[in-house]
Amino acid sequence: MTALIGLLLPTTLPAYPLDAAEETGIERLEGYRLANQGEIAGNRVPPGALLDSEQIRLRLADRPGFELPDTDAALTRRVIGLLGPEASRYSVSVLDISDPDRPRYAEHNGLTRRTPGSVGKVMLATALLQAIADRYPDDIEARQRLLRDTQVTADEFIQWDSHTVPFWDGENRRFKRRPLRVGDTANLWSYLDWAMSASSNAAASAVMKQLMLLHHFDEDYPVAPEREAELFDRPPAERRDILLEALVEPIARNGLDTEQLRQGAFFTSGGKARVSGTNSLGTTRELMRLLVKMEKGELVDEWSSRELKRLLYMTQRRIRYASSPALSDAAVFFKSGSLYKCDREANPDCGKYRGNVYNYMHSVAIVEHPAGHPEQVYLVTMTSNVLNKNSAVAHQSFATRLHRVMEARED
Repeated sequence: MTALIGLLLPTTLPAYPLDAAEETGIERLEGYRLANQGEIAGNRVPPGALLDSEQIRLRLADRPGFELPDTDAALTRRVIGLLGPEASRYSVSVLDISDPDRPRYAEHNGLTRRTPGSVGKVMLATALLQAIADRYPDDIEARQRLLRDTQVTADEFIQWDSHTVPFWDGENRRFKRRPLRVGDTANLWSYLDWAMSASSNAAASAVMKQLMLLHHFDEDYPVAPEREAELFDRPPAERRDILLEALVEPIARNGLDTEQLRQGAFFTSGGKARVSGTNSLGTTRELMRLLVKMEKGELVDEWSSRELKRLLYMTQRRIRYASSPALSDAAVFFKSGSLYKCDREANPDCGKYRGNVYNYMHSVAIVEHPAGHPEQVYLVTMTSNVLNKNSAVAHQSFATRLHRVMEARED
């Protein structure tokens, strides 16, 4: 059996608003801004990707009592119909808040638990933002300084990962794209951005290491490399406990069920070799509850919720669910993950996104259409395990069909 296993996202999938380079120190944003203005070679962003940072709003911030409504039977039937004959292999939750006074919720297999793949990086970001808020509960500028000024140098925790990330060469005004290497240094905000936008497992593991250090050393963080041994030379069971305290407990503190939603381990073999963890899992219902808390400004707090939404904002080439042409004019806040495995003896044509042993594809999306002055606002969480079918195309096709339903407000 030949196994092909991956958490896959192209590097041409930057998130974060393009005007935020100076605020965040995320250097690649300047390069993408110049490319969009035609000053250097590069792809222009779609119309829906041009919001400035201050235009990214939390859509339920004025509704602290909002909770998921009861399932709308008619909309649920419509959503299931969009999935076709293999609907049983999908889990989908859809929340339409275009009119927040009349929300509609559809759910299909919403409690089916699957490995979240790279969608687990949303939980990692939540845990980091919680740790930073615990450090500076009343000082937003201090939180920003910690993200901007803390320098992170990649070490053995990042090994191994093939995902490439963009490095902006400001002097020569060009990008280089390559996997992260041991010794690469950038600020914590950049590493978090690489984890979310390029879906770099190496960057995510570097961020997870910093999360553990922040959780353990608290006010002494950041610490010199020689002090890191105080944490990582502890007995394996203690290291595991510290990881789960830092990574999983914040999800529970935010009112989410960690038996339905958690990231339980590092994303790289190098990280897992240093610190063991537990299994990772997710359901579309609990992912939807996380998005609702974010839109209410209650995921950690309002600043953290808005920061996470900015990290999810797609500002370059779109893929999978978000690549639907119907969403070109929409602001799309998105995270995706893929995990597949092939048995080439059973099917020699098995390949990327078309696993025949398993073929997981997960999408988390918030669609605001048109961007800036949306008439349709809806949230989608979707997981699937349809064998031998191109799951990226399947999610894109579903996105197109669902958007037409949302535009027509069909029941």
